[in-house]
Amino acid sequence: MAAPKKGRSASSQSKPGRSLALILIAIVALTGGMFLSGHTTPRLGIDLAGGTSITLTAKNEPGQPNAINKTNMDTAVDIMNRRVNGLGVSEAEVQTQGSDNIIVNIPKGTNSKQAREQVGTTAKLYFRPVLALEVQGVAATASPTPSASTSGSPSPSASATGDKATSTSSGSPSPSASTTSQGRPVSDALKADATPSPSTTPSATTSASPSASATPDAATAALQAKYAALDCTKKAVRAVTGDGVKPSDPTVACGKDSQGQWQKFILGPAEVSGTEVKKAQAVFDTQGAAGWQVTMDFTSKGSKQFAEVTGRLAQNQAPQNEFGIVLDGEVVSNPYVSTSIAGGSAQISGSFDQTEAQDLANMLSYGALPLTFHESSVSTVSPALGGEQLHAGLIAGAIGLGLVVIYLVVYYRGLSTVAIASLLVSAALTYVIMALLGPAIGFALNLPAVCGAIVAIGITADSFIVFFERIRDEIREGRTLRPAVERAWPRARRTILVSDFVSFLAAAVLFIVTVGKVQGFAFTLGLTTLLDVVVVFFFTKPLMTILARKKFFAEGHRWSGLDPQRLGAKPPLRRTRRASAPVDMKEA
Repeated sequence: MAAPKKGRSASSQSKPGRSLALILIAIVALTGGMFLSGHTTPRLGIDLAGGTSITLTAKNEPGQPNAINKTNMDTAVDIMNRRVNGLGVSEAEVQTQGSDNIIVNIPKGTNSKQAREQVGTTAKLYFRPVLALEVQGVAATASPTPSASTSGSPSPSASATGDKATSTSSGSPSPSASTTSQGRPVSDALKADATPSPSTTPSATTSASPSASATPDAATAALQAKYAALDCTKKAVRAVTGDGVKPSDPTVACGKDSQGQWQKFILGPAEVSGTEVKKAQAVFDTQGAAGWQVTMDFTSKGSKQFAEVTGRLAQNQAPQNEFGIVLDGEVVSNPYVSTSIAGGSAQISGSFDQTEAQDLANMLSYGALPLTFHESSVSTVSPALGGEQLHAGLIAGAIGLGLVVIYLVVYYRGLSTVAIASLLVSAALTYVIMALLGPAIGFALNLPAVCGAIVAIGITADSFIVFFERIRDEIREGRTLRPAVERAWPRARRTILVSDFVSFLAAAVLFIVTVGKVQGFAFTLGLTTLLDVVVVFFFTKPLMTILARKKFFAEGHRWSGLDPQRLGAKPPLRRTRRASAPVDMKEA
């Protein structure tokens, strides 16, 4: 009889309990994590659990040409989908309706308020020079808006110090509020700031520049009057401060300082646009105490613009050596500049928590929406129809699983216990991981995902059948069960890996090239395919090695599914000694 190979394979035969213990420990650990997280069931998609449906209507900016067209609407849908859908498995649906509406369906269990803010936020970021500022009132009760600082220089000197600003005295606005703390009139600052820069067009310069006379022109006077009347402590006032303001025009704005006090600003025309931000990501400052930050890398054009404006502002006195980082009309920080920053990168830092930093980086990375939207309606979606479909799907899955089990019992008899146990382990891992992926990456189980899980039953059962048939082939060749299992495994392993690789590749391609619900099917199919490999390697094979030592299977009981007589086995293979060399015999 052929003996099993020594070495690594022999070690795996002698210690299969380690693999079984490892996968059982993994199941227990994942189950414990599921209960500790408080999410003991997979999060359901909008078709199964219901949710919120938001209708957004595009609108044109006043005085601007009509920008509502199919190209811009499709771009907006793509940006919104990436903002709220992340990996594409959180089951938020974004689609157009008519020529100017976008429907966003958000499943139950998602932070609908946060999603509503993300889908319609334009995330327009501009860097504007500060012409004047004033602190108003006392610290607000709300949490302070994150401030920002910049860096990116090749040397320590080429950096901007964040949130350092000299302001006028707080209190009621007065005529003197239109003058900076250094006594430089806003009219003169506007004139100086009208110097053409890489981001300023001649038309923008003309619109931003006041008359060269000593008396401010009507536009400057109107801006100063608006600044004097601005009260940033009122939420309703802040909400409309930046409405309808062109990037090429000076404006007034609100923002908070590092102590949480509201400040009001007069800002010059935008010098650098957020569209020049090439990359943005949330990072945690492990070297200092800055906490969560949003780092930005500028394009080559943006780098030049940023270097030019910081070099120009560095020559001024406070607060006109500062620039305002303006996000959607609000100043998130006003760092001052001591030298030109030519490194092409910047950081927005302050009182961010992880979610705020990631949301901001997410919006900046995906860019500004090409259109402005307002909410036309918000409604609740009923899960009644999806519940019926889920019920029908589960019945179909149960019938399919039952037929597979019947086939395994009839055809493989005792071996079916190995297959059924492996299916249960695979199902447990799939369920626990899906429950954990809900809060981790926003995974939502929808009807196509359920279909993917049902298809996976066949893929998993196919792996067992390949292994069992290889074992049977070895028994037909006349080998006993223990060596048959070890000889069959390398051959079955190659077939299983190739088959699962093809299935996973198909799922990956489907996930990449599709959107929406189909991605849920592809994700589930890919996940269960990976789990099939884990279960076969760490559970099915070790369990089969252990059972091969049991009398019921080793002796080929007629109900074991490994009866040599029923399989038509050849006579047992025997090892024979090699014959010795012939010896010449002579007669005595």
